Amino acid sequence: MEGLFAGLDISTQSCKLVVIDTREQAAVYVDAVNYDDDLPHYGTRDGTVQGLGPGVSESDPLMWIEAVRLLFERLASDPQIDQRRIRAIAVSGQQHGLVALDAGGNLARPFAKLWNDFSTAEECELLTERVGGAERMIAEVGNTQRTGYTAPKILHLKRHEPRAYTRATTLFLVHNYVNWWLTDGVAVMEPGDTSGTALWSPVTGAWSKEVLDAIDPGLADKLPPVSPSDASIGTIAPNLAEAYSLSLDCVIDAGSGDNMYGAIGTGNVAPGIVTVSLGTSGTAYTFLEEPYVDPEGEIAAFCDSTGHHLPLLCVSNMANGYDAVVERFGMDHEAFDAVIDATEAGNGGRLLVPWYTGERTPDLPHAAPLYFGFGIGEFTKAVLSRAVLEGHVLNLWSGFRRLPVQPAVIHLTGGLSRSASWCQMIADVFEVETVPIEGEGAALGAAIHAAWVWGKEHEHEVPLAELAAPFLVLDAARRRTPTARNVEHYRILRRLYQALSDRVRGLPSDDDPFELRAALSEVALRSPRTGA
Repeated sequence: MEGLFAGLDISTQSCKLVVIDTREQAAVYVDAVNYDDDLPHYGTRDGTVQGLGPGVSESDPLMWIEAVRLLFERLASDPQIDQRRIRAIAVSGQQHGLVALDAGGNLARPFAKLWNDFSTAEECELLTERVGGAERMIAEVGNTQRTGYTAPKILHLKRHEPRAYTRATTLFLVHNYVNWWLTDGVAVMEPGDTSGTALWSPVTGAWSKEVLDAIDPGLADKLPPVSPSDASIGTIAPNLAEAYSLSLDCVIDAGSGDNMYGAIGTGNVAPGIVTVSLGTSGTAYTFLEEPYVDPEGEIAAFCDSTGHHLPLLCVSNMANGYDAVVERFGMDHEAFDAVIDATEAGNGGRLLVPWYTGERTPDLPHAAPLYFGFGIGEFTKAVLSRAVLEGHVLNLWSGFRRLPVQPAVIHLTGGLSRSASWCQMIADVFEVETVPIEGEGAALGAAIHAAWVWGKEHEHEVPLAELAAPFLVLDAARRRTPTARNVEHYRILRRLYQALSDRVRGLPSDDDPFELRAALSEVALRSPRTGA
């Protein structure tokens, strides 16, 4: 199979385009648009509209379209790439965002609520109550209702903006909306991203009538049909093909969510591999042949983009605490790593629970950070830096322990994976080898998926793992294995973190945080650190 294949990733802060050449087995073109910098007329900060109130995170969907247009214009002007050879395009989109269109194809509401919008906590409670409780909700859609998901966003629209809800005839997720624009009107969804709406069950493969009716008995009429993830939905719109010198035969892939394509872009297409994404939020997910439904609803029951399943943990707080501490003390990755190298695993029992802006896992929309074991004079650069690092990784581990997998290796992606201390901390806390994956993440995964789908439909199917393998570049320099001495500390610190998390939420815990802090001090005395 030869040709060029393109992947678009519509993320919160930027839009990226990757073009791969399957004959050369390489990414031959990479470009990105940063919404804040390249499209300043939208007035965004970190890609979101400002001044909308506490917990609200929204963007203008027209900004995403303008970003794609700009990327296509740049591609068309590059003499090194023959864009007419692009055979298929796949779109990766930030999950759960709600785009509402009216009958004329215009926005029924000017902004789209995003995955990190926490303003729908009341709607989550209402939906859960109407369906009959959390256990019943999990039975219906495989998930509890979270502010990040799409269902409460729809109910919020109906309750607070009824005219806009009535005008809306089509409700899309982010990548569905971009696909609709690329194809000049093909309205379709697919199982991967749709399984994150909390309206559709990854177990039954169907919409939950009970949950739909809890929002509006007529809601089903506003939702596009769900077609397979591993197929195309049409070809590029003629006006776009002409404007950007693309082939009229260029196929548009069904697309999927950024986590689904992030899995492909990090080689997570077979059992035993876990991907951890270290970005604005933190995610951990793995490939499974069969669906996994967490009885507590903390692990998301998602489908992947290959016809299989992708149970996923998401924590809302990840880069925010790190960004704040490096800015506060004027550090970069290297300076931060140097501080961590000079400090002690376990931080002398000083622990940070990093729930800065509410938290998705555990489900605490109104959460705040907790500092445990700090003396008055101990909020120093060294202590805070290690507390932030350990706290974020322990928060991720706390949710991860519910995933039904014992990983052989963790593949790391996202901006924080460039930090050696983050790579080592995850290896120590999770007790498994970690290795960062270089490359373009979800955009690369989308391009690989586009090639896979095109091959199945036009030539012959090449196994996805075989197709993806040449594009995966491991960062061997930052590969890390667990350090035995640190593991001893973190086995205690994991229990301490979980005891604090449980107790502050009013959950029973057999562990006493103060006794565990004392035990941590004993370990430090028994095996003193030898060198920085």
